[in-house]
Amino acid sequence: MVLTQRSNARRPTLEDVARRSGVSKSTVSRVVNGEPKVSAEVVGRVREVIAELGYVPNQAARQLVTRRTGAVAVVASQPENRLFLDPYFDCLLRGIRAELARHGSQAVLLFLDEPDDHARVADYLGGGHVDGAILFSLRPGDRLPEMVDRLGLPAVFGGRPFLRDGDPVRGQAYVDGDNRGGARQAVRHLVTLGREHIATVAGPYDQENSAADRLAGYRDVLLDTAPHLVERADYTRQGGADAMAALLDRHPDLDAVFVASDLMASGALQVLRERGRRVPDDVAVIGFDDLVAISEATDPPLTTVHQDVAEMGRLMARLLFGRTEQDLRQGEFPAVPSVVVPTRLVLRQSA
Repeated sequence: MVLTQRSNARRPTLEDVARRSGVSKSTVSRVVNGEPKVSAEVVGRVREVIAELGYVPNQAARQLVTRRTGAVAVVASQPENRLFLDPYFDCLLRGIRAELARHGSQAVLLFLDEPDDHARVADYLGGGHVDGAILFSLRPGDRLPEMVDRLGLPAVFGGRPFLRDGDPVRGQAYVDGDNRGGARQAVRHLVTLGREHIATVAGPYDQENSAADRLAGYRDVLLDTAPHLVERADYTRQGGADAMAALLDRHPDLDAVFVASDLMASGALQVLRERGRRVPDDVAVIGFDDLVAISEATDPPLTTVHQDVAEMGRLMARLLFGRTEQDLRQGEFPAVPSVVVPTRLVLRQSA
């Protein structure tokens, strides 16, 4: 194997850019750091020279000037192996990374799986390694909202976070979908189809508020829901399959099911097929998320509640940068509203 020899050419410096551009070093520094009060003509000239010389700013020196690391922590209360098998999180992370890149920043993924992970993540977040944090998949009683508040770290939450009464946490910005409204749309559609025994596969108790909101939307339409028509699962394909099997065992004559995620719905469809139930003739099925990799690939294609997951990721990063623009050394955060992304029902062949 032949190794490429390291070049001995001198790395272009800030002084080289200033000399070639005919401006001062401070002016070049302001252009590099995106500071105002530099004319468009000068900005254009300096950037041309930067490109011509192949100048790369010294990140350590730049951090001293801007007090920015160029990194954002993306913290998930999920096992790492499950996160990367779930198309929802893949889509969400793509949206986050796209918006971070637009701001010249990058994501640092941190996972909360083992009991001692909170201490490790707290040490990292408090160590000045990142400019802010995006946190999602939090569980009831999670101390992360209080922790980032105590650290004075700008943060945005994916999903409405659980907060316990009395927590000393200022209002945290979050991005969420209209989970309750979307669930209502789905169940109303099943009612209009004339379905009389409508079950649901709900999400777990311990994952943000999305599972509770989607179950509440189901109950908004079906006020007298029988307990045996509700089964909880863990937002996995196997979880959806197991829940569907349990519902059929308890209520063999059910004729519709609203499933709180597309991934779980794919497992439910598999069990219905194995049990000889025709979809939608015998049992109508509706999912939630509209992840095209799932909803258009199931047999039959899945009717589901659409939410723009990638856009939700972009909004999280966008709100976070709204919080980092102010002088954080004084612990002051601009007022950043939370965002609830609208949902809509997408009709395919399963319902």
